[in-house]
Amino acid sequence: MNLRVLLQTSLLVLSLLPTLVLAADRVGDFSLLDQNGYFHQMSWYDDNKAIVLLVQATGDTAVQNVLADFDSLNSSFDTQGIEFFMINPLGLKDRDAVKAEMAALDIDVPVLMDDARLISEALDIDKIGEVLVYNPKSFSVLFRGPLGAELTTALTDIVAGRDLQTTQVASTGTPVSYPIKTAHLQQVPSYEKEIGPIIAQNCAACHREGGIAPFALDSHTMVMGWSQMIREVLMTKRMPPGQIDSHIGDFINDMVLADEDAQKIVHWIEAGSPKDGSTDPLTELVWPETEWAFGEPDYIVEIPEQSIPATGVLDYYNVMVELDLEEDRWVRASQYIPGDHTVLHHTLHSLIAPGETRGGSLLGGEPDRPDIAPYIPGQAPRMEPPNTGGLLKAGTRIAMQMHYTTTGKESVDASRIGLWFYPKGFVPEERMSGQCACHFTPTWVNIPPLDPDYEMTQSFTIEKDAKLFAFTPHMHFRGKRMRFYAEYPDGTSEELINIANYNYNWQLAYTYREPKSVPAGTIITATGAFDNSEQNKMNPDANRSVPWGLQSRDEMFFGAADWKYVDQSGN
Repeated sequence: MNLRVLLQTSLLVLSLLPTLVLAADRVGDFSLLDQNGYFHQMSWYDDNKAIVLLVQATGDTAVQNVLADFDSLNSSFDTQGIEFFMINPLGLKDRDAVKAEMAALDIDVPVLMDDARLISEALDIDKIGEVLVYNPKSFSVLFRGPLGAELTTALTDIVAGRDLQTTQVASTGTPVSYPIKTAHLQQVPSYEKEIGPIIAQNCAACHREGGIAPFALDSHTMVMGWSQMIREVLMTKRMPPGQIDSHIGDFINDMVLADEDAQKIVHWIEAGSPKDGSTDPLTELVWPETEWAFGEPDYIVEIPEQSIPATGVLDYYNVMVELDLEEDRWVRASQYIPGDHTVLHHTLHSLIAPGETRGGSLLGGEPDRPDIAPYIPGQAPRMEPPNTGGLLKAGTRIAMQMHYTTTGKESVDASRIGLWFYPKGFVPEERMSGQCACHFTPTWVNIPPLDPDYEMTQSFTIEKDAKLFAFTPHMHFRGKRMRFYAEYPDGTSEELINIANYNYNWQLAYTYREPKSVPAGTIITATGAFDNSEQNKMNPDANRSVPWGLQSRDEMFFGAADWKYVDQSGN
């Protein structure tokens, strides 16, 4: 038996074991956005003794009548290790209505919006107005019932470390039903026609032989073997990676799995991950033989090999790359392929034109400057908008700044950059302009020790009519979220994107499906937050006052927008 068959067999056996866990009252960890678009993962609150969840529905009179008592209970217990939330199980995606109702009632408790309704199903919520007490360490429900003396007694016992005398009390309220789950119980989603294609579209590009993911989802056996892991990462929004708040903007790479697809996958897993049909859509996937996104490049930049030691904190490597172009060429696309992505964290580069001794700005903004893709975790190949590009001059050099991290074994990184040109003689009419909201050393204020939500903000003004194409956030291990806003000359404002759960490992350039037009004088503001608390499992040192710095143990705040000016015709 070869290793792959052995792995598949082992996963098939192991996949049956977590089913026993699901049969108990353990809900599992989960994550949701609240009505204001802020991300909450229950395990982050495991320094609390319990989490209280009031089941909320907009316009429900019974809930409105008890909100004052709920808020009072919050005031009584919030300093005793009890965290308070509400949860909306209806999946209506009507945040504005929830925000308006909370504001009218002067209630400042986050309402977790369960758009896909999977969390409410797992919590077995069946009535509006009931209260659940959840343990963020064991991920289980400790108490279920109405607001009242029994709930207060339960919370008092939890604070005191005593066993609960009562764990469930009958309650009344508007019933909550789950018609999609009921339908899926009657007719389990088809692996052949539904689940396999969803995995193929959303997961398989990374989860395949030779992909960047740690295991392949290339057959029903493999999906079934990893099914409980798949359920967990969907419930916590850990996968797909880099996903943003789908309520804000429309981006081609938002990485958000549609609610109906998430429901199908989770309900299929809970039904035992059955296989149907005579074909397996995942075994039939065929991947391009080339690693280049747009076919073989017109020119490949070979970056000199860099030797990486097994251990230690490394200063940035500075490498000069000589290009041997015979003539000037207009660049339309580029792609960075790392030689060893396990050690290369990111790169920055500056183009030094012939006859110059220094490179241009790393942030762009120069006429005709080509936009050549650096390496950033999770970043995709870069294709310029139609009829847009920059001129790469013969004799240009690239000054590379390369950030490496050690992995416990020596490595050699031999990276490459692929370039695709416009046809000779063709001159694109448009140029991209880059601008950003950045905190560098002159304006940096150190992040205080143990601060779980330290905000920074910076703004820039777009001086002419322009089209916005993409946003890229950059922070280090303490980065928590970043949101971009536009303030227009007429006094109105708009949120442009909400990276609600920033991940240092997935710094994507979130690209509009259709470029967004903004008038001259628009102010773009990036507001980000850092989690320098001990609850941040990636935090190198929560007791440190964190300065700006190049190394990941320090921090940066960089919110970039890609845009170009337009002429009076809108081009």
